[in-house]
Amino acid sequence: MEAWYSKYWFSIQTLSSFEWAQPFYLYCIPAIPFLFIIRNWIVGNNVQKLNVAFPAQQFRSSWISALRFVPGLLLVLSIMLILVALARPQRAISTQEEVSEGIDIMLALDISASMEATDIPPSRLGVARKVAKKFIEGRFQDRIGMVIFAGEPFSLCPLTNDYDMLKDYIDEIHPSLIATSGTALGNALGMCINRMREITSKSKVIILLSDGDNTAGNLDPVLSAQMARAFGMKLYTIAVGSNKINTEKVDESALRNIATIGNGKFFRATDARSLENIFKEINRLEKVEIKQNRYKNLRDFYHNYLRWAIVLLLLSFACKNTFMGNILED
Repeated sequence: MEAWYSKYWFSIQTLSSFEWAQPFYLYCIPAIPFLFIIRNWIVGNNVQKLNVAFPAQQFRSSWISALRFVPGLLLVLSIMLILVALARPQRAISTQEEVSEGIDIMLALDISASMEATDIPPSRLGVARKVAKKFIEGRFQDRIGMVIFAGEPFSLCPLTNDYDMLKDYIDEIHPSLIATSGTALGNALGMCINRMREITSKSKVIILLSDGDNTAGNLDPVLSAQMARAFGMKLYTIAVGSNKINTEKVDESALRNIATIGNGKFFRATDARSLENIFKEINRLEKVEIKQNRYKNLRDFYHNYLRWAIVLLLLSFACKNTFMGNILED
């Protein structure tokens, strides 16, 4: 912060940046010079004068004679600065705090070979990754984790608030990350449940994206859905695919069944737009209340102008006791 004696306090930019608690005093400032002009006019008409004649050649004007106005000018400036201080220049520093209890979300994404089908260009997996990233960007203070699966599940990322890191992980997802073929829905759900079963939070959600029935793993998807419900988790399932490719048909039955058991909802995504709308719907259903706390910290700067006013007032008194002042007029 600038020192009180800095010229910074008198710049137009500085003065315009203030909030004035008592702006009425600012309207009085223009009247101060006029009051002094009226005072000098009244005093000048009432004071007794002694007429002394000087030859014109002996009368010479000098800039030094103008110094007799200095004490009055300093006094005017001092009073004006006192009015500025009374107007209380302030700056408000506002802060906004958003508070939310948040929820825990586990994304389970199928990366089996069938997810490379191009019936949803560029591929089912490519669209799922893109839309999942948009979903993550729309969350606030939620912890989100991710499990990928094919013939077996793999924990890609634990629950985290670091959305940038999670999106980087999603960009690296590829079917080659899991060599075991098949679709292990039950095992993927089981891994998601293990990630959240000991966590105490207001809401726990599993979102599973796949395009097929359970064809691998040693855990029944129905049993996994029952366990999710027992641990208070809500299960959303999304079937991805348009069935335009005969060899890569989408099997909805298992996904519908486990969504019903898991107190959630089943969705069908036949193109990129419908998948995006599904995530928007889930985003709407799993919104938590966000409280906004606003804080306003006011800082006063009147003391800088008051110090200047005192200095100018003392200078005015000091100048009146020099050759600049005329004791006969006081």
